Amino acid sequence: MSDDQFDSQLADSARDTEAFLAAHLGALAAPQRLVAAMNHGALNGGKRLRPFLVRLSAALFDVPHDRSMAAGAALEMVHCYSLVHDDLPDMDNDELRRGKPTVWKAFDPAMAILAGDALLTEALALLASPQTHHDPAVRAELVLALARAAGPIGMVGGQVVDIEGETTPLDEAGILTMQSMKTGALIRASVEFGAILGSASDEQRAGLAHYGAQAGLAFQLADDILDVTATSDALGKTAGKDIAQNKSTIIARRGLDAARTMLSETVEDGVNALAIFGPKADPMRALIRHFAERKN
Repeated sequence: MSDDQFDSQLADSARDTEAFLAAHLGALAAPQRLVAAMNHGALNGGKRLRPFLVRLSAALFDVPHDRSMAAGAALEMVHCYSLVHDDLPDMDNDELRRGKPTVWKAFDPAMAILAGDALLTEALALLASPQTHHDPAVRAELVLALARAAGPIGMVGGQVVDIEGETTPLDEAGILTMQSMKTGALIRASVEFGAILGSASDEQRAGLAHYGAQAGLAFQLADDILDVTATSDALGKTAGKDIAQNKSTIIARRGLDAARTMLSETVEDGVNALAIFGPKADPMRALIRHFAERKN
């Protein structure tokens, strides 16, 4: 597919996700300041790549966009919660996210913690709701997939390994494991959501799982490269954090050129993993290339 077609699809998906999140969060009967902090962390920014991946993977099985929207929005809420908590003073201590003050700077650290907690738990509530799918077995599988991806064997566990790596540097295998948990788990879950919604076969799930793993790695490698090559203005967040915080990355271990080579190989592997789906998976092939080529 052409770059213009891909950009148009991505923009449409982001706009739909933004509208869904705004309506869903706006309808919550919760304290006003909490909802405001949740909105600050979840709205008005971000490319919504994970919901787009849910949409694309579900479309492989002819699941309409409106049938995958709630699942993608739930996953995006978990991603946004992770960013709200990552930015806290006791975590990455960042004051800029998506070109605006982070939630803890705009409100306070306590409210940022609570807003992140609320986004996480509301995401699980949304997945468990009939609004997401009429079949309770499908909803249960979605909840389980997200809980595993976001929890101690996924994103949260990866964050712990990342923090520990600041004082005891990880070897290359440790870095790849950490990144597959911290960043890759939610991206793999995005692909898995499409397979669950589409009742994929075991063979189809295997291909998508491999693609998801490579897409997650590609996203993280590109993120690490941008951290040392892009400006804060271009990123919409603070550049150079990895070096300043002594983060364990492939760049720190092997250098920038090696990271770029690994990124190229990872993208190619991810593209090949979709062979079973033929041309129907071209948008997903375009997405993993987008992960590698993005500028922010």
